[in-house]
Amino acid sequence: MRLTLFILIFIALLTGCAAVDTVSESVSGITDYFLGGEDNAEPPNVLVEYAPEIKVEVIWKESVGVGADEQSLKLIPAIGSGKIVAADHGGLVQARSLTTGNLVWETETEVHFSGGPGLGAGTIILGSSDAEVVALDIETGAVLWKTTVSSEVLSVPVVGNGIVVVRTTDGAVIALDEKTGGKRWNYERSVPALSVRGTGSPLIVEDNVIGGYDNGKVMALRLSDGKYVWETSIAVSKGRSEIERLVDLDVDPIVINGVIYVASYQGGIAAISELDGDVLWRNETVSSHSGLSNDSRYLYLTNTQSHVMQLDQRSGASLWTQKDLQQRRLTAPVAYDNYVVVGDFEGYVHWLSRTDGRQLARVQITEGPIDAKPIVVDNTVYVYAKNGTLAALKVL
Repeated sequence: MRLTLFILIFIALLTGCAAVDTVSESVSGITDYFLGGEDNAEPPNVLVEYAPEIKVEVIWKESVGVGADEQSLKLIPAIGSGKIVAADHGGLVQARSLTTGNLVWETETEVHFSGGPGLGAGTIILGSSDAEVVALDIETGAVLWKTTVSSEVLSVPVVGNGIVVVRTTDGAVIALDEKTGGKRWNYERSVPALSVRGTGSPLIVEDNVIGGYDNGKVMALRLSDGKYVWETSIAVSKGRSEIERLVDLDVDPIVINGVIYVASYQGGIAAISELDGDVLWRNETVSSHSGLSNDSRYLYLTNTQSHVMQLDQRSGASLWTQKDLQQRRLTAPVAYDNYVVVGDFEGYVHWLSRTDGRQLARVQITEGPIDAKPIVVDNTVYVYAKNGTLAALKVL
């Protein structure tokens, strides 16, 4: 009831002088979004027992403070220099051994982290809810610099050629000097009145910064000075209400052999040329706000109903869809070896077959939700839950 009241107030603030019937449609749409879609009138699928085909072991499990502190943030661990680095919303940053989970260093910053960490050349970069960007030394955890930006950072900062690039919730793309935190350039773009909370992390590809925006467009800026390079429309708004016309590109894009793949909420998935932004193919039947991954031939995606899908990289055609975990608020999938791995809202990590999507095994690492995409290094899966549980798992 409290959530419904919040949604009604939220819509009233966003729609202003909109007609009554439009507001009604918007309430219905935004309720569907926040509660998981029209099918979410029924509860998430109950997990059914099955005979596991593989055995998964929890190698180690530790805690990183308060995690996301029950908020929707983009706190995803970074792996480098033999360490996994994770941060919580309270300002704690920890580096742990990849193999044992033992603490290497920790730093209390008192910064309300909301995005990151991103990995630079010996640096760890994080963004905050209070419009700060912070750099730490990856070997010691020492704070190197802090810089104020225009608004909250809800994406993972990226680093290339000594330049840190961050996306802020007010639509800005900001480039900072990796060594000093000094501002190199700033590109501003207006944000629609209604959008899904969050921003996709940009890509640094060759000499360009590439990212998706809340208006359904993908744009490339020159890394050195932020100058416009190209822009292309990926998702086209449709429908009568503002909710129906939402086409946010909040999913982190990925690049494979000169092709950029990007998915959107209500706008499909597309492949575009890294060189000039030409659309190579588009599949408008897919809607996602979690994320993408890939192997050498296929793409993997979790849609808005928590169906895990395998798509052909060359055409975008769906090859298989796993629906047994419907509405379990799955993370973006990660593919490795013969497996596809996702986490869910009850702290379970699921292994699916890369061949046909069938369930192979599952392990519960915590009772809280997992919303960060798992990370795979050397066939070990690292998972970070919203309550701060950080775990390493491996197929035996």
